[in-house]
Amino acid sequence: MDVGELQAYCLAKPGAWADFPWEHEHPVIKVGPEGAGKIFAFLSATGVGVKGGATREVADEWLQRFPGDASVMRYIGRSGWNDLSFEGAIPDEELLDAVDDSYRLIVAKLPKKHRPEGWDTQGVA
Repeated sequence: MDVGELQAYCLAKPGAWADFPWEHEHPVIKVGPEGAGKIFAFLSATGVGVKGGATREVADEWLQRFPGDASVMRYIGRSGWNDLSFEGAIPDEELLDAVDDSYRLIVAKLPKKHRPEGWDTQGVA
């Protein structure tokens, strides 16, 4: 898995779009209308920041399972956000599952009028 593949995966989700709110090489991926969109993935060259769970306790499961490859995100980690590395022991499928979970958690918090059609079927087999 690399940042390009993960970016394409994120942007294939209903209502997803790339934004560059800060001067970084890679975008954040948001869902929802411009001006009201919310971030569900922070992309970097070596990993992705995702909402790891509804609570910090749930997000901490990633830290326990992958202690060298998952870490609490700076500044927003207390809200359940984790950084997950592409370069370590986390399987690609689990990275994609983490993005799916982050997407669903963020979209569920959007006002119903801002939720994209088909969002609730994403990642459901």
